[in-house]
Amino acid sequence: MITLENLTKVFETPSGPIVAADHVNMEVKEGEICVLLGPSGCGKTTALKMINRLIPHTSGKVFINGKDTDDYNDTELRRSIGYVIQQIGLFPNMTIEENICVVPQLLGWDMGKARTRAAELLEMVALDPAVFLKRYPKELSGGQQQRVGVVRALAADPPVMLMDEPFGAIDPINREIIQDEFLKMQATLRKTIMFVSHDIDEAVKMGDKVAIFRAGKLEQFDSPDDILAHPVNDFIADFVGTDRTLKRLRLVKVRDAVDTTVPTVSKQDTLEKAGSLMTEHDKEYAVVLDRDARPVAYVLRGTAEAQRGSVADHHVPLTARANAEADLRTAVSEMFTHDITWLPCVESNGKYVGCVTQNGITHVLGETYRRGGEH
Repeated sequence: MITLENLTKVFETPSGPIVAADHVNMEVKEGEICVLLGPSGCGKTTALKMINRLIPHTSGKVFINGKDTDDYNDTELRRSIGYVIQQIGLFPNMTIEENICVVPQLLGWDMGKARTRAAELLEMVALDPAVFLKRYPKELSGGQQQRVGVVRALAADPPVMLMDEPFGAIDPINREIIQDEFLKMQATLRKTIMFVSHDIDEAVKMGDKVAIFRAGKLEQFDSPDDILAHPVNDFIADFVGTDRTLKRLRLVKVRDAVDTTVPTVSKQDTLEKAGSLMTEHDKEYAVVLDRDARPVAYVLRGTAEAQRGSVADHHVPLTARANAEADLRTAVSEMFTHDITWLPCVESNGKYVGCVTQNGITHVLGETYRRGGEH
């Protein structure tokens, strides 16, 4: 959907030319988020702004959905692309509804349709239209204003969005909330997005692809997992950090590391049966399920071999569980918090699906290293 071909920008200065973007080549597929990263002055923002010609390119090409952007006039191009900036830029003398409806009105939308769109978008970022549509920007918190800035860029349903550090000025708690709301919305809308950030953790969380720049050059363009597992040079390795393996925990769902071979029993079962199942599956514990298939406790193999009676007499209550849709970072945090090496995993309805273990997590993370080889 977005293709950059040898995109170059040279700024002429009294002290000589400065190359801000040097023959940048990349392709962002339809529905993907690409995060542009790099140190200050590396060219990431320049590359972003050349897409909607806020900065004219010196040479090279930009294609959106196969069409050369040089074939658009500036106004037509910018109205077809959503644009979100860190400073938000809401019009203070307009209501939230009027702010969101600005571009649809410029494009000739019926006002009723534009207002309906505004209400729908506010709901998508957890802002009640009945409460917020008629308010003015000064009546909203910074985080709420930032959400409005994002949905305003979506109002005319553009296929492409450009975002320049859109969450950078928000406090960490609200930033996480807004990022989560945005990802939920993106899962439904599937826009093609270029996103400038200075935060590797944000890039790992938000991006389908990550592009890392240095001195105007694109150093690596890859999936977050491959960049963290296989940095192409020392600059990339230093930039993403020595804890890059830990950062990868955010990229993998608990579901992808689940061990489904751990035996399950009920409280009514005998220890003999539990012990037999654990021996059969070569496991040191069995998960105890209630009548609704929810994990409530566990029983140890050593206990089953040394004792007699029912599981109900010897089980140990569970201290924690992992949601199958959570990321592995969340699961590892729970393990450390409760000083345990495994967790039962549940669906959103609480039903048991398997267990996640520290060894299992290590194996899953190792798959990327084994698949990609060494750079």
